[in-house]
Amino acid sequence: MRIPRWPAGAAWGVRPALLADALLWAVLAAPMGFARLTPPYSPRTLALLLGGLAVLAVAVALGRRRPLVGLSLVVLASLVDGNFVFAIPVFSYLTGRRSAGATPAAVLFGVIAVGGTVLNLGLLGTEAATWFLLASVLLFAGVFPWLVGRYRRQQRELADADRRHADALAREQRGAGDRIRLRERARIAEEMHDSLGHDLSLIALRAAALELADDLDPRHRAAVGELRASVAAATERLHGIIGVLREEGGSAGLRPAGETVTDVVDGAREAGMTVLLDAPPTVVELPGMTGLAAHRVVREALTNAARYAPGAPVTVTLAPEANEIEVRVLNGPPPAGPLPTPPSSGSGLLALAERVRLAGGVLDTGPRPDGGFEVRARLPMPADGVPADPTVGVPAGLRSAEPGAVTGAGSAGGGMEWPADAERRLQAARRRVRRSLLTALAAPAGLALALSLVYYPFATAGTVLDEATYDRMRPGTARADLAGLPRRQVTPPSGGEEPGCEFYTDGNFPLAQPTWRLCFTDGRLVDKERIA
Repeated sequence: MRIPRWPAGAAWGVRPALLADALLWAVLAAPMGFARLTPPYSPRTLALLLGGLAVLAVAVALGRRRPLVGLSLVVLASLVDGNFVFAIPVFSYLTGRRSAGATPAAVLFGVIAVGGTVLNLGLLGTEAATWFLLASVLLFAGVFPWLVGRYRRQQRELADADRRHADALAREQRGAGDRIRLRERARIAEEMHDSLGHDLSLIALRAAALELADDLDPRHRAAVGELRASVAAATERLHGIIGVLREEGGSAGLRPAGETVTDVVDGAREAGMTVLLDAPPTVVELPGMTGLAAHRVVREALTNAARYAPGAPVTVTLAPEANEIEVRVLNGPPPAGPLPTPPSSGSGLLALAERVRLAGGVLDTGPRPDGGFEVRARLPMPADGVPADPTVGVPAGLRSAEPGAVTGAGSAGGGMEWPADAERRLQAARRRVRRSLLTALAAPAGLALALSLVYYPFATAGTVLDEATYDRMRPGTARADLAGLPRRQVTPPSGGEEPGCEFYTDGNFPLAQPTWRLCFTDGRLVDKERIA
């Protein structure tokens, strides 16, 4: 019996989204249900409740793929049920978070603002204070949450660009390390070419001399001639195969033929360095790859000591053990301090580590407590001169991919991104985040100021009573004789309506609230009051 299982996409993608949408619907439906389910009940109330819940469900369902449609439904539904106002900031935020562009949302808010103004002031005859309140709701419940959501979206894109940039830099660093290792392998091939080519040339020369011997049997002379021709052909093939590994414009090899560790130390001494060689005479010249690696370790360490610790004494130690040899170069701290040199990229030590690894050894480098520096390599000493497995005993940090597996940022395929492109993407994302943050902070304040500047002249036109005129008004004066009485009144404060009383403002910004109350009986002023 097979137990049915949810598909991977349903388990980790669809189901959480459905649960999140259901939770959002339940939270937004709570105010609506609470308002409609309180007694007394009526068929109209239940119909509005069911219709509102259905509209809210449709808006939530469309909110992921069509966030602007969901927001529009909620705004239109608020004309019928004021409880939808609680859903407007939520859908506005989600629209900013889920929409790629800003223009459609800006157009929608503009249409809502213009359409609401025409509807309220032109068709419904809504008072200016009510219109100002509705416009403020649109601004702070619609535009501001949308700006916050858009800022959060830009932050997410910035984090993604930062991650891509870090990945591109990491690939570039890995590619640089692989290129250094490949160049070191090519350099080793060049040195082996020079060394083997020299030996094969000597074999061919001895075979030619033997071929010219007078007392040699004709059959042996023919065999020696074939041997000489084979060696010459092998030398040419070696030159052709390894020659392609030479770097363009590079030298044929960095190690002079026959140079030993002693020769390197002597050359450093002639250059003015204080170098002590501690090595048995029998291990100064080592065979094969081990000898090449030891020679390179000593030469690279002496070069670094001369560069970074001028004047410091250097000790070169070759310590043979059972089946390996330890090559150690230790320099003391520079007497006059290090020379001002540019920071090192570490490519020399990386290439040296690759050389030692290919010889089957392990390289360890680092500063000493006294301020000096130590380079230590442990190399195998095979009896036949053939190096051991180059991966044995190598630390994880020095093990890399195969020589051909260069995975640097220069690869064209696989969806990789060049570091320069990733840097541009990151800078563009940072600029967008800064603009979004500035807009989220400045736009609501600017729009509120503009809204006030539009509302204030409309609300105060013909309703302002200055204080000096108010002070001159005396009770008992006929209304027709009151000089400076405004031609329009402002809306009375909540609960302040009284028969025969009129309300005027002193022009306070930006709401132009009522300031003066004048009460008349039989056309005469009987009472005046300043409203606190």
